[in-house]
Amino acid sequence: MTTPRPPRHHGNRPYNQQHDSNRPDVSRHDVPHRLAEHLARWAGGWPPRVPLDVVADPGAARPRWDGGFSPATGVATENGWALLGVDPARADGVAAFAADLGAGDGVERRQAAVGRLVDALPGLLGRDGIGVRGAFRWTTEPAATPDAGVWLPVDDPRVPPWLHPFGGEALVTLEDDVYVAGVGVKRHDPFGHELAVVTDEQARGRGLARRLVAQAARRVLDEGAVPTYLHAPDNVASARVADAAGFSDRGWSVLGFFPRP
Repeated sequence: MTTPRPPRHHGNRPYNQQHDSNRPDVSRHDVPHRLAEHLARWAGGWPPRVPLDVVADPGAARPRWDGGFSPATGVATENGWALLGVDPARADGVAAFAADLGAGDGVERRQAAVGRLVDALPGLLGRDGIGVRGAFRWTTEPAATPDAGVWLPVDDPRVPPWLHPFGGEALVTLEDDVYVAGVGVKRHDPFGHELAVVTDEQARGRGLARRLVAQAARRVLDEGAVPTYLHAPDNVASARVADAAGFSDRGWSVLGFFPRP
């Protein structure tokens, strides 16, 4: 049986400077200690012990930030090393499938194995939905753009319903005291906060999204966490916002499962 394990973290040095020197680099990028702490909790462990590491994550069977469930959550680096935390009830089957894929030497081979695992997730989890793979970004140096919003409690009447599930405060741009753009903060754990931004159609093209994301990222860092930003690979507009706000594309991917409505 796949044994649940506690989150792994590695002191204050970037994690890829601490693994076995005989093992190929998991990533070319130094990962901040706080991000490694976040991944250890959000995905069930970090870094991967093998190229395609599936772990039994008790957190995958518990409600997440919005009360919903994520039976599989993971991250893959640009070198194809990946870790996927899975509901312990399904972890053995997913781990066996991953082992049969034979991910090993070669970035292309490892990346292909990650893709096949993601595609197989609905059947492996026994759920109706789709396996997803998107862009995973983070920053410790957000762009020095001018502030574009104010922080308001999500129950403020000027804050739109889409921001209510985030809880706490949301960062919003108001014009004539009416919402036109905003950022919600998914406070996954004390070490990693994910940002989501939406701009009303009539306010697009003015740089509000990138300024709001950078402003929110600065606050997340001030609070002691690392801001993360996720988007679909083909969402060009979201990728441009991320780039402009200081979330460079390191080639990392987020792995997961979306149930059908």
